[in-house]
Amino acid sequence: MGLIGELLMLPLAPARGSLWVLRQVVDEAERQYYDPSAIRRELSRLEELLEAGEIDEAEFERCEDQLLDRLQQSTGQDF
Repeated sequence: MGLIGELLMLPLAPARGSLWVLRQVVDEAERQYYDPSAIRRELSRLEELLEAGEIDEAEFERCEDQLLDRLQQSTGQDF
């Protein structure tokens, strides 16, 4: 983009900057959400809750299915 184009886009700079920051935050949140080691930690914690009697079998299976789906999406493996 030339000098005139940059000058015309200058009033939009704050919005463009905000969009860039928002994209960075979303990217980092997705990276953490699909991090296999974080998902495995959540699975371990889920098992601890079941063993401690804090959740029932149905809740465990529902949460486990969600976590395994996330793990599958992050690694591309079938479980």
